[in-house]
Amino acid sequence: MAKRAFDLVCSIPGIVILSPLLLVVALAVRLSSPGPVIFRSRRVGRNGREFDLLKFRTMTKEAPQTGPAITFGRDPRITPLGALLRSTKIDELPQLLNVVLGQMSLVGPRPEVPEYVRLYTSEQRAVLNLMPGITDPASIKYARESELLGESEDPETHYVQHVMPDKIRLNLEYAARANVWTDFLLILKTLIKITGR
Repeated sequence: MAKRAFDLVCSIPGIVILSPLLLVVALAVRLSSPGPVIFRSRRVGRNGREFDLLKFRTMTKEAPQTGPAITFGRDPRITPLGALLRSTKIDELPQLLNVVLGQMSLVGPRPEVPEYVRLYTSEQRAVLNLMPGITDPASIKYARESELLGESEDPETHYVQHVMPDKIRLNLEYAARANVWTDFLLILKTLIKITGR
């Protein structure tokens, strides 16, 4: 209950305060390339329930049909504006609405796409007992994930066999000791990581 209250107290004012920025970004996405402003990515949430994770579109509208679910290196599907939005994490801001709707929390395991969740072991599926979030310990450790995967000969296999299991391990360890205070500190660490301070 305290976690949900914390989410709402932060996300609702956040949407209001950031609304001018959200409108400017939405207009920029609309004008920069053909396609919708918001990209809906099907993800697996708590207890295995699927939902649409919301992001500002950072790729060409044909991207879902022309490549893997992950991006790595200099993915040609990413638009110039999309690259900027990704580097600043501004593309993630629409997920505040996912938080308000109760589909996500501010802090929790980043929700995975169904095709990768199907590869989870029985032990890894324990992460589905948790509410997914906008940021988590793995988001900080793998802030340069795209570049890391771009250095691999087989990025998708490397992600599934090494990165994904490590993310799950980090999140299960964090969940065992998490509370509102640790969530607040993790949000601060995330903001510091994004701003490079």
